[in-house]
Amino acid sequence: MSDRSPRNRGPQRLADPVRRVAYRVIRQVTSEGGYANLALNKALREARLSGRDAAFCTELVHGTLRWQGTYDVFLARTVSRPLADLDPELLDMLRLGAHQLLNMRVDSYAAVSEMVTLTRSELGQKRTGLVNAVLRKISQRTLDQWIATTAPPYAEDRLGHLAIAEAHPRWVIDAFERAIPDGPEGLEELLAVDNEPPRVTLAVRPGLADVDELVAAGATPAHWSPYGAVLDGGGDPGRIEAVATGRAGVQDEGSQLVAIALASAKVDGDDAEWLDLCAGPGGKSALLAALVPDGRLTAVEPLKHRADLVRQNLRAIPGDHKVLVGDGTKPTWPAGSFDRVLADVPCSGLGALRRRPEARWRRTPEDVEELRPLQEALLESAITSVRPGGVVAYVTCSPHPDETRAVVDAVLGRRDDVTLEDARSLFPGVPDLGEGPDVQLWPHLHGTDAMYLALIRRS
Repeated sequence: MSDRSPRNRGPQRLADPVRRVAYRVIRQVTSEGGYANLALNKALREARLSGRDAAFCTELVHGTLRWQGTYDVFLARTVSRPLADLDPELLDMLRLGAHQLLNMRVDSYAAVSEMVTLTRSELGQKRTGLVNAVLRKISQRTLDQWIATTAPPYAEDRLGHLAIAEAHPRWVIDAFERAIPDGPEGLEELLAVDNEPPRVTLAVRPGLADVDELVAAGATPAHWSPYGAVLDGGGDPGRIEAVATGRAGVQDEGSQLVAIALASAKVDGDDAEWLDLCAGPGGKSALLAALVPDGRLTAVEPLKHRADLVRQNLRAIPGDHKVLVGDGTKPTWPAGSFDRVLADVPCSGLGALRRRPEARWRRTPEDVEELRPLQEALLESAITSVRPGGVVAYVTCSPHPDETRAVVDAVLGRRDDVTLEDARSLFPGVPDLGEGPDVQLWPHLHGTDAMYLALIRRS
C-alpha cells in the first residue's frame, strides 16, 4: 500500500542520505548504548561519506548528542504531552531537527522540509505532522532566545542557567566548580570549550617515528608533548603512513603528558620493568613501551577484546613486551615486581566530554560512587606491585574530586610506606598546574582532556 497522503499523489522526495546516516547513528547511541565515535566511523565507511558530507554528518551526530539535554527543555515547551510519552525514535528525530535549526547554519525552511522527508522515510507518514509542527515552533526563536525563555535567571540560579545554556547536567557543573582553579569565569570557559569539536591529536612512538614525519603529512606540532602533533582540519588519521603502520597513533595530548611524566620520574636502582595496570585500549601502553629503556612493559587488561587492541597498539614496538588478560586488582605477579606502574583507572570520563558527546547525559552521580571502590582497589594493587624506590602514577580522565584526590587520600591514609610527590616538575613548560603536589589538566587551560595525575613513591 502506498504511503502517499491523499493530498499529495505525486512522487515523494527521497530522504537526504547524510541526514539518514546521522539519524541512524544517533538511534544506535541512544537506544543501544553505542559510542558515538565508533558508531559514526563505521557508518561513514559503510555509506562511503567523505569530505564535506562526512563533516556535515559528524556535526549532526555529535552536536545533537552533545546538546540533547538542552534541546529536550525547548522541545518540552512545544509538545503537548510529556517528552517521556514520546516514542524514543521520534524524540531523536526532533532533537536532530532542533540542532540544525539552533546550532547549525542550515536554512530553517530547508531544515524542516528535510526532517519531514526523513521522518516519512524512517518513521512513516503519520509522524510527519508532529515533526513539522514542532520544528516550525522551534525555528521561531534563536538559541539565545530559547535559553532566555527557558533557563533560570543567571543571577538567581547560576548553575541552573549554565546547565541549559551550556548543555551540561547540573551535577557535572557542580563537580567541575569544586575542582576548577580559576573561578566562575574559568568554569564558563570550560563548559564552552567542552562544546567545541576536539582536534585529532597524534603521538609518535619514540624511536620509530618523529613529529617531523607527521608534520610532513599535514599535521602541526602539539603545544606541550614532544611526541605530539595535531591533524589540522580533521581527516582520517589512518591515511598517514606512521599511523597505519603502528609507528604513531591517535592520542590526546593530556594522555601523552601523564605517560611522559611517569616515564620521566626519578627512580632509585633498576629501571627495566614497567607495568600498565589498566591498559586498554593501549595508547599509553604504546608510548610507555617505546620509552622504557632496555626493558619491558607488562600491560594488563581484563577484557579480551580490549587486550587485543593493546596488542595491536604494541605491534610495531620492539622488545619483550607482554599483554595479560586479567584483573588488575588481583595480581598474578609477586609484590614489588615493577619499577614504574601506571594505574589509569576506569572513571566517569568527565574529562573527555569534548570527544564523547553522549557521555554527559549517560553518566550519573551514582556511577562515580560505584566506581570508587574499584579505583581504590586498583591503586592499592599498583602500590603493592611497585618495588621500594619505584613510582606509581594514579591517572584518571576526570576532574571530579571524588575520582581524583579523594581516592589518593583514602588509599594513602591507610598506608605508611608511600609518599605523594610533587608532579608539576614532570610537565616542563606547561602552565597553570595549580598548587600541587598532584596535577590536573584542563581543556580550557591546556587544550587537553581533563587528565589527572598523582605521583606516588613507594618508600
